[in-house]
Amino acid sequence: MADNARAKRLADLIREVVAQKLQRGIKDPRLGSHVTITDTRVTGDLREATVFYTVYGDDEERKAAAAGLESAKGILRSEVGKAAGVKFTPTLAFVMDALPDTARNIEDLLDKARQSDAKVREVSAGAAYAGEADPYRKPGEDDEDAAEAAESVDADETDDTAK
Repeated sequence: MADNARAKRLADLIREVVAQKLQRGIKDPRLGSHVTITDTRVTGDLREATVFYTVYGDDEERKAAAAGLESAKGILRSEVGKAAGVKFTPTLAFVMDALPDTARNIEDLLDKARQSDAKVREVSAGAAYAGEADPYRKPGEDDEDAAEAAESVDADETDDTAK
């Protein structure tokens, strides 16, 4: 089993080699300049590598890019083997990176939250407090309230004894 540092170095090398080969070496029109390699992960035994990519475009271009990457997998693996110089060249698996879709979803949710906050601000613009403006007790008020409470307790006790 290889150490994590070696797997990380191999993953970085694979990302660079695949990106350069896609940019300069493969003439497939489906893999034009709109494919970006975002991340690469290698298993601990250095046998399998997962290459994450994004495609700038619509769903049709994404499907075409996925098919182009599958067809170019052998060429890319041989280039990785030449550059890496390891005993066993890892197999490549291409996975569409969900990061752009997730970011778009988060932006949509934030927009909804901003709209909701704006509605709350509009509704509360002319609103008044339900009670006093300052509902908190002041230090001097505690003594007055305690004296009033004691007087009411004394009055209740005298009423009970008179009966």
